Amino acid sequence: MKKFSRAMSVLRTYGGNLAAFQPNARLYLSAQVLSGAAMGVYRLLFNFYVLSLGYDETLLGILVTANSLTALLVALPMGYLADAIGRKASLVLGSVINSLALLSAVLFPQAWVLVAANVLSGAAQGLMGATGGPFLMENSSERERTYLFSFAQGLLMTSVFVGNWVGGYLPTWMAVRQDILPTSAEAYRLSLGAVVVVIGMAAVPYLLLRAPKRTSQRSSFASPAFFIQERGLLARLITPLLATSLGAGMIMPFLNVFYRQVHDLPDATIGTLFAWGSLAMAIGLMIAPPLADRYGKIQLVVVSQALSIPFLAVMGYAPYALSAGSYLIRLALMNMSGPVYQTFVMEKVAPERRATVASLSSMAFNFGWAFTPSISGWLQTNYGFGPIYAWTIVLYVLSTYLYWVFFWRGSGAK
Repeated sequence: MKKFSRAMSVLRTYGGNLAAFQPNARLYLSAQVLSGAAMGVYRLLFNFYVLSLGYDETLLGILVTANSLTALLVALPMGYLADAIGRKASLVLGSVINSLALLSAVLFPQAWVLVAANVLSGAAQGLMGATGGPFLMENSSERERTYLFSFAQGLLMTSVFVGNWVGGYLPTWMAVRQDILPTSAEAYRLSLGAVVVVIGMAAVPYLLLRAPKRTSQRSSFASPAFFIQERGLLARLITPLLATSLGAGMIMPFLNVFYRQVHDLPDATIGTLFAWGSLAMAIGLMIAPPLADRYGKIQLVVVSQALSIPFLAVMGYAPYALSAGSYLIRLALMNMSGPVYQTFVMEKVAPERRATVASLSSMAFNFGWAFTPSISGWLQTNYGFGPIYAWTIVLYVLSTYLYWVFFWRGSGAK
């Protein structure tokens, strides 16, 4: 009976925090639904599209590198731009640029255009990355903030679930209508064309946002002393993200290729697996806020990431049935703490510095993705996926250790 009462209390708290979401936050969530569905199709099919054009994994690595390196290089300037033009304009602009980038890749599939499109998409991601966290902070109160960050990411992953599932069948549907092979470049091109439309639609909720009255805030970019004065805090906040990025960039952009080549799965099966993975991630994200409330934000980050590492090892080296099950569990555990840590980071800095720190976080995330995918593509071609998983496991262990050392050990941080 006591457990039932506790569960009901948690549900009432959860519902109350969801009801407290502000109108701007609700519009942002609407855009997340559309963006997530498009992302689900794109992440599943884009690598297959490139391979169907006759390119190899080496180009895939170059494309990921071009995307993430651009996001890395423009992160701080985009943080300045986000402060200068405002959150609403930044979100709209980022959505439009993303649409144009993918449209270019669909219409002009030459290698240099694919690279240029990924550069353009990386610029959009840099802008969105510098904007999202500060926007959510500005449109939430301390009461529901952790819930908003986690619910936004959870809703995104739920939409990715739909996109993954649809994406697994979309080339077949297109192929039937055009009387072509489902694995042909044309089938993938038509499928990705539908994604362009959905990404464009995501700009509509952003256009409906109510921009607050501008206040004269002095950007941290005008004061280099900020980076010197807060170098210790910034290093602690960013270094664990950097370690995670160096590991994730080796394997995460290529999971669809891994399951096709190592386990010989068709697109529909991979799409279904990815769909369930997105749903598992969404569930983890949804249950993260009450766990963070009860046990502490950093405690949740450390424990969930540590528990995910053994499942990553099984995922990489076990037969398909065990690999697929571990894939689902690992996604839920590893990613459930992301928005919680993002909230933690935003709370550690003054409001006028949040765009800068969000940009630094985006840089850390993109640093590994900018350099390790090219290494991964070469390793896949020559040695397979074994060394890639080993590298990722080592870096994830290091990242978890850093979170523990910097924020948990002896601090009692919530």
